[in-house]
Amino acid sequence: MDDLLISFIKAANNHDFSLDITLNVNGALVTGTTISAEEYLDSLSQKFGDGNEVSKALGENLSEASKSAKDASNGDVSYIHLKNAQVYNGDEDPTPSEGKFYWRGSLDKVDGFFLGKISAEG
Repeated sequence: MDDLLISFIKAANNHDFSLDITLNVNGALVTGTTISAEEYLDSLSQKFGDGNEVSKALGENLSEASKSAKDASNGDVSYIHLKNAQVYNGDEDPTPSEGKFYWRGSLDKVDGFFLGKISAEG
């Protein structure tokens, strides 16, 4: 794993540092803005909070995981979390093409990166 990328992720996890980044992942480009594991899990928990009992239970579990992520943020990192993420695979339009999405990826699957986001808009 890339020590520089790990330092960016630790800065996001520990200091709410964010930056636009594009990752090469198994031939695809994943672009977005770095966020902490806590923010990622918290955003997911909010999406489940208004549903049925199972959905609410998942939301509560994610909320608890979010609190645990904050406490464990000084340890080893295995994942990178992005907001406003899009995936580019070849010459096709990005997925998703509309809306704002969160993305979680395993660091050991990242082949490379560059700073900045790419956009399909010309």
